[in-house]
Amino acid sequence: MYQFESLEIPIVGAPMAGGVSTAALTAAVSEAGGFGFYGGAYLSPDALATAVREIAALTGEPFGVNLFVPELVDVDPAEFAAYRKRLSPLAEQIGVDLPESVPFTDDSFDAKVQVLLEQRPAVVSFTFGLPSRDVVDRFHAAGVAVSATVTCVSEARLALELGVDSLCAQGFSAGGHRATFAIDDADPEVETLELVRAVVAATGLPTVGAGGVAGRDDVRAILGAGAVAAQVGTLLLRTPEAGTRQAHRDALADPQFTTTVTTRAYSGRLARGLENDFIRANTDYAPSAYPQVNTLTGGIRKAASDDPHVINLWSGPGFRAAQAIPAGDVVRSLAPR
Repeated sequence: MYQFESLEIPIVGAPMAGGVSTAALTAAVSEAGGFGFYGGAYLSPDALATAVREIAALTGEPFGVNLFVPELVDVDPAEFAAYRKRLSPLAEQIGVDLPESVPFTDDSFDAKVQVLLEQRPAVVSFTFGLPSRDVVDRFHAAGVAVSATVTCVSEARLALELGVDSLCAQGFSAGGHRATFAIDDADPEVETLELVRAVVAATGLPTVGAGGVAGRDDVRAILGAGAVAAQVGTLLLRTPEAGTRQAHRDALADPQFTTTVTTRAYSGRLARGLENDFIRANTDYAPSAYPQVNTLTGGIRKAASDDPHVINLWSGPGFRAAQAIPAGDVVRSLAPR
């Protein structure tokens, strides 16, 4: 089964679900000598199968697919109603009808697992927790390596016990959703280098370090901490292959945006992005309920897709280093040499 130690360039392209991941981006990272991941969350099983086939048609190099592990969370009706009321003026302003309630969904997890068992990418990774041992065993039987995203040593040890083949140690500075196993868990807030050292010492598993990569020196530091590769996401957001919204691309270079923060305002789960008006107004009020809050805000984000102060601008603190250049050039520029 696939091992990240075999990479020509020790760079992993982060899976960025919700439209940023594209077949072209995933393939471009792998073609350049890195390892491309595709974010499979939010897609239907059929759409995921199509995407995996498209990647395979673009590259003969290994690539991976990431899935979100569902966690059944019942949102408090009063908290949901209060947050809906808070968002209603903005929704009315842009012509969006907010749902009165949102049922829990597992994002067709079992069906997507079956798709990936049939399509057999080199690696399947999991975020927001761990799959069952049966799922891991089935992927291993199909010759597919399994990786788990972790934010602390205790999560890493659980993944080791499950029998995964590798880990992605997601430091606190990583952009996008935090990978804590339970939605209500306090964020461990461990930065990448410290987390990589601790996870490698505790498990001995091949570990990819994620979070805070703005250039080659950061890659060298992550490798020096014991990682087999460094994962990048923010640096790929402005590449032509990425599906990043134009307003998001522009915001990464806009001087009015100066910092990143973590927030539950958009999805109910903690995620890191550029601080904007929506985050400042709503972070303290969003319930810890995913995917219900994500669905609640979805119509607003779609209707205001050209407004950077409304949409989510997921990114890490090194966002100023993101360039509008081909993804392959990004990967090659990070080679530690």
